[in-house]
Amino acid sequence: MAADIWFTERQTSDVTLGLRVREVLWQEETPYQHLMVAETAAYGRLLTLDGAVQTTERDEFFYHEMIAHVPLTVHPRPRRVAVVGGGDGGVIREILRHPEVGVAHLVEIDGRVMEAGRRFFPQLSAELDNPRAEIHLVDGIQWMREQGLQDAKLDVVIVDSTDPVGPATGLFGEVFYRSVHDALGPDGVLVAQTESPMLQPHLIQQAQAAMRAVFPHVYLYLAPVPTYPSGWWSFSLASKGPRPENARAVRLPTRYWTPAIQQAAFVLPPFLARLLSQAGVAG
Repeated sequence: MAADIWFTERQTSDVTLGLRVREVLWQEETPYQHLMVAETAAYGRLLTLDGAVQTTERDEFFYHEMIAHVPLTVHPRPRRVAVVGGGDGGVIREILRHPEVGVAHLVEIDGRVMEAGRRFFPQLSAELDNPRAEIHLVDGIQWMREQGLQDAKLDVVIVDSTDPVGPATGLFGEVFYRSVHDALGPDGVLVAQTESPMLQPHLIQQAQAAMRAVFPHVYLYLAPVPTYPSGWWSFSLASKGPRPENARAVRLPTRYWTPAIQQAAFVLPPFLARLLSQAGVAG
């Protein structure tokens, strides 16, 4: 009889996610974190970092489509885009569906994540060799600081980070957001994943407050991601000028994102609007 093997992510001190594992395909200690790839019964292939789910074959499109297409349609003419994190390649794949994008920089500190994506998640990593993709295996905080000193500015920055622990800790603070602001052009747009509104509301408050200290316009939008904590995820959008209500309506071959879903994603339930108001970040 086959062994009954489960992967369990401790999402908070009170909540876990369990997935039945058919086979562990790869695991290693990279210079930065523990990486594992497994085949699960419910969600296909699974990528974890330090025991936390990063992506699965079955539900990756919710996250990658919503973190990429929202800022790219809010910006009036995105030509130069950067992704901090996202070594699996899923966000790059979605960005390059937009023909107006001339270059998409992928800034990933851990090259082993990219290697795992190429080897085990070809549907995610397929565009990493696209001529419009430029790979930078460096610290995203330092790279963004250097971009702020360049004459050629970015149009959109997407922070596809892990949870705010380990190498991603600095990606949730005001200092980093100021570097992004300096690297963006006059219509620049930033989007960052900002955790679960049910289980980590304090992180949403912190990220929103830090963005609001730097950018004139800051918004929150929501999407389902079934294997992430609570299955409900938040994204914070900061802008130098463009507003979500003026987003361009484009047609793309997507599985979840549509212009109508994007519009609805910015409509916050009353409890979440109150949460932001209580933190002094409403509006």
